[in-house]
Amino acid sequence: MTDVVDLSNRPRQRHPGKDRRLSVVETIRTIRDNIIEVYPPYVFDKDYTFRRIGFQPFVLVNRPDWIHEILVEKPDIYTKGRLNRRILGPALGNGLLTAEGTFWRRQRRIAAPAFHYKRLRVLAGIMAECTEGLIERWDAIADTGRHVDIAQEMMRLTMEIVARTLFSRDLGTSIDELGKAVATLISSFGRTPVIEMLGLPEWLPRLRDPEATRALATLDRMILDLIETRRAAAEPGEDLLQMLLDARDPETGEGMTDAQLRDEVVTLFAAGHETTAQALTWVFYLLDQHPDEDALLHREVTQMLGDRRPGFDDLHPLQRTRMIFDETLRLYPPAFSISRFAEKADRLGGEGPDGLLVPKGAYVTVSPYITHRNPKLWPDPEIFNPERFADEKVHARHKHAYFPFGGGPRICIGSGFAQTEGRLALAMIARRYRLRLKPGHPVMPQGIVTLRPRFGMKMSIERR
Repeated sequence: MTDVVDLSNRPRQRHPGKDRRLSVVETIRTIRDNIIEVYPPYVFDKDYTFRRIGFQPFVLVNRPDWIHEILVEKPDIYTKGRLNRRILGPALGNGLLTAEGTFWRRQRRIAAPAFHYKRLRVLAGIMAECTEGLIERWDAIADTGRHVDIAQEMMRLTMEIVARTLFSRDLGTSIDELGKAVATLISSFGRTPVIEMLGLPEWLPRLRDPEATRALATLDRMILDLIETRRAAAEPGEDLLQMLLDARDPETGEGMTDAQLRDEVVTLFAAGHETTAQALTWVFYLLDQHPDEDALLHREVTQMLGDRRPGFDDLHPLQRTRMIFDETLRLYPPAFSISRFAEKADRLGGEGPDGLLVPKGAYVTVSPYITHRNPKLWPDPEIFNPERFADEKVHARHKHAYFPFGGGPRICIGSGFAQTEGRLALAMIARRYRLRLKPGHPVMPQGIVTLRPRFGMKMSIERR
């Protein structure tokens, strides 16, 4: 039985968008700085919104059954498309997030066993061990009144977890250099080029930020060193990297080239730490804003776990922990926007009068950030209320009213990994510490590839 919490005085999580439709110039400028600001409040309860920028049509779809069609039923019509390749391709190459067709299906099959729940039972121990390392580091600064950027701290934690669980590598002193390189790449490649938004020809040249080019060289150097070291090792590893190295094409018997390995390792490393780090950052912000939920969480983890290190089997009994984490992903989904390209004209919702005609060549966006705040699906959507994720309420909702990890064949391969990692880290940190937002620190969500706090998240660390 869950505790009933009074919601009447809870702060609302305000959407930062402007209360009007922006001009084309304003739209382009806003998309490059913070995509979620381009959405005025009135789009949140509309089934769809249509916009044309230059030669390029854009459709935002905000209806669960149509979202299901796009992601699950019609993946051959709604593909990743040129925009995705142009934005992420220079950094991620032809990895799982950008590849299409037969090659993508092959790579997905190779990587899938590394994220099976049986494997997660083993990896959970490493996740907990890494979190204990963070806690030991925080003991030196707890109760000092010093404020640290929790966004950076969570990034450091999840980067270490990904390196050790997927690649059996301790990053050591290189973690800060690697973290800076990844942050630079996200900031640069996440800003949609104007030339792409206008739908101009692919043969026109695209310019790149020199700083991003240097950051990419740093990332490549570290990843290729990881691959070369493993190839030269006397004994094979037992991780995802080894699975990729051992994989063979069923038709030719050939393994992956270093270039293919590089693309998959970079994709899994970058995507594997960034989203969970943002989710944990937002959850600690929300707990600071809602001390009643913080108290319920602390009571659960202390009663269920005591002083011992938690493992995979502890996750199911930690129901409040799960509900708080899921509600955070509702309000602040790190993967806040999913873009697809209509390879041909299509009609969503069938041939009836309520259907939606999608023109060939349109970019179709389904946005967890928008749909998760749709008042037709979520009463009082701007209020933080973990009770929404009690089992009976989850089962009563349309599956695509809530889709923080996407859906269909291209659903995030690491969704189970991220939920295991996030909930374990949340339980262990909340058991030991209370995090308090620095007075006056501005908090604004910024959508660039992932949903980040624009100014970081400066917080003090207090022992329980």
